[in-house]
Amino acid sequence: MTYRTVKLFADAATPEDLFHGQWQGRPSKLDAFKPYLDDRWNQGCTNAWTVWEEIVPLGYQGSYQRVRAYFREKRLSPGPVTARPPSPRVVAGWILRRPETLTETEHLRLKAVLVHCPELDALTGHVRSFGQMLTERQGERLPQWLDAVRRDDLPGLHTLAAGIDRDRDAVIAGLTLPWSSGVVEGHVNRIKMLKRQMFGRAGFSLLRKRVLLAT
Repeated sequence: MTYRTVKLFADAATPEDLFHGQWQGRPSKLDAFKPYLDDRWNQGCTNAWTVWEEIVPLGYQGSYQRVRAYFREKRLSPGPVTARPPSPRVVAGWILRRPETLTETEHLRLKAVLVHCPELDALTGHVRSFGQMLTERQGERLPQWLDAVRRDDLPGLHTLAAGIDRDRDAVIAGLTLPWSSGVVEGHVNRIKMLKRQMFGRAGFSLLRKRVLLAT
């Protein structure tokens, strides 16, 4: 062993002190529950055993030692130790999916994100409300939804609302009536696919082929 390895073992007071170096940054069973642990820590609950008992029914299958090591790191670190935030794509997926399809862990992680971002919390409410209108054919709620969107400081959503408002009657009909142009659009897409298979994608070569066929 090298001197540094021997010193690492000699200075370790507990096995948890060895969880760094080559193990640092590796995925852990605790990662999905760290936002919950952060919230409990900020609430004043610094007892690792208590929090471990809380997350086991939520699906945590790791050891108590990992929870203890995470709390010990928070206690000894001079700077704040928090969970790594999820990527924007992951958060968008949680928001766009039906709430009942999210796992308990995903609910907890999304809740932790929304607590720290009030604008995203408001956006989530509007997105889910619109999703309910869409799936349950509640087009009559669209005017109230547009008014609610305008009351919040969400410029990106205001642009969407303005576009919807320009075709309000058509959008309400689309959210209410049972008829759909999906079958027709499916046939159009199938025809386009066949044309691409026969002639390739649009371009000068395709135009030349058509001219030759016409002559």
